Amino acid sequence: MPVAHRVSAYLAEQDADFDIVDHPHSATSMESAQLAHVPGDCIAKSVVLGDERGYLLAVLPASCQVDLGELHRQTNRNLDLATEYELTALFDDCEPGAVPPFGNVYDIDTIVDESLVEQSDVYFEAGDHERLIHVSAETFENLLGDAQHSEFTRHV
Repeated sequence: MPVAHRVSAYLAEQDADFDIVDHPHSATSMESAQLAHVPGDCIAKSVVLGDERGYLLAVLPASCQVDLGELHRQTNRNLDLATEYELTALFDDCEPGAVPPFGNVYDIDTIVDESLVEQSDVYFEAGDHERLIHVSAETFENLLGDAQHSEFTRHV
């Protein structure tokens, strides 16, 4: 599957300058980093969380994990991981698990970890498990729109 239709349209609409980095099929964001020869700190991993109020897209470096306790403190929400069924419904133009980091494109509130936006270059999945989109940090910041910025991760 190529770049997700909605992401492709969004990149074009924003006139974003980007490159596509092909790599062998991967199962995780860290594996994508290794196969594409990119540091895990530069890969934007998207984690979909939910509660009774709806969904929240947490965007963080592939080399980190979400600290759910910290997110609870910051958002006053009891968030849990979304199910694969929910992911498939929310991101119907993407392969399962290849969630793009732009909740604004999918009408999902987004929070991004500060450590990710401190990188000079950012890479992210955009619909499949065989290519990454590469953008500058400035472009990534612009594409995030009004996403909330915070610190809610820990390195693994």
